[in-house]
Amino acid sequence: MIQESEAYTNLPDNTLSNYFRNAGEMLAEESLLLGTVVNSIIASQEPLTNKAIIVRLMAALKTTQDAVKCDVIRKTLEIVVNHTTDDI
Repeated sequence: MIQESEAYTNLPDNTLSNYFRNAGEMLAEESLLLGTVVNSIIASQEPLTNKAIIVRLMAALKTTQDAVKCDVIRKTLEIVVNHTTDDI
């Protein structure tokens, strides 16, 4: 399994990785979720793109029943969308 810092290195967008690295403990849950999503994409041998991250987060949001987890997913999704450029 890839460590969180390695997952950020693999992100297709430096703005997003820098945002999470600089957030510290303020976004600990969102950071953990993003790392899990990135690791999952890499493990499935899919291309790691902003779109792939967004699709995974949206799928998680659709299947999660826990309100607190949904809030974390929503916030992570919002950060990803706001801090990435479109994939080409």
